[in-house]
Amino acid sequence: MSRFFGKESEDKAVDFLQERGFKIVDRNFYASRLGEIDIIAFKDETLHFIEVKSTRKNFEPIYNITPNKLRKIINSAEYYLKKKKLKYRWSIDALIIKVDSIELIENITM
Repeated sequence: MSRFFGKESEDKAVDFLQERGFKIVDRNFYASRLGEIDIIAFKDETLHFIEVKSTRKNFEPIYNITPNKLRKIINSAEYYLKKKKLKYRWSIDALIIKVDSIELIENITM
């Protein structure tokens, strides 16, 4: 995926989340070798660590969230909470963008 397409998808994701009452806290948080979190947002007393996956083709982008990728997201989320000294309830979510739809899947670690 091109960098431009990725940025464009994340911008769509931010708009989608804000329209649903999420407050964007951070974007593209890099936790050094641990990995990166696309969007960090707050809603209903929960901090959401959101991985954005998108496609222009007839493919399910959710399959790009591998067990290894998920482990990196969890480690990055824990690092973020520790670094910022936050004690919120939190969730790892996926936001899936296809050509004709956007879907938020909350708590993908359950």
